[in-house]
Amino acid sequence: MTASIDTALLKPVPAVLSVVFREGKVLLVRRANPPDEGFWGFPGGRIEAGETLFAAAERELTEETGVTGVAAAILTVLDALDRSEDGKLRFHYVLVAVACRWVAGEPVADDDALEARWVALDDISGLDNVSRDVERLARQAARDACQSR
Repeated sequence: MTASIDTALLKPVPAVLSVVFREGKVLLVRRANPPDEGFWGFPGGRIEAGETLFAAAERELTEETGVTGVAAAILTVLDALDRSEDGKLRFHYVLVAVACRWVAGEPVADDDALEARWVALDDISGLDNVSRDVERLARQAARDACQSR
């Protein structure tokens, strides 16, 4: 018997996505855990109590990839709703995408990531299993970075 989740008890979980570019490539990880297990996306995770958005983005970036970055700006906010096959809500994450400036390090998968690597914007669509909004958000972040120079 599968345990049922009382959706009335589910609360949105605040989390961050760290969007980092270096030499025209964006840093992506292939997730090790649900939701989006096996899918490519940005490094990120839950915001800890008492932690700022920027501190969370910097921490998650380092934990998942070994890359050090400095959080610079909020790009957008997204909802990630994960539902079971029968349509019942399992997770609701409120994802704050944070642009981070690369400081040091080469990506090595760690913590919640199976793989971590720099990917050219035009190569994102060729990856198997890319999380929703990744390519759109990467292109938006690249445009924003160019306009702020």
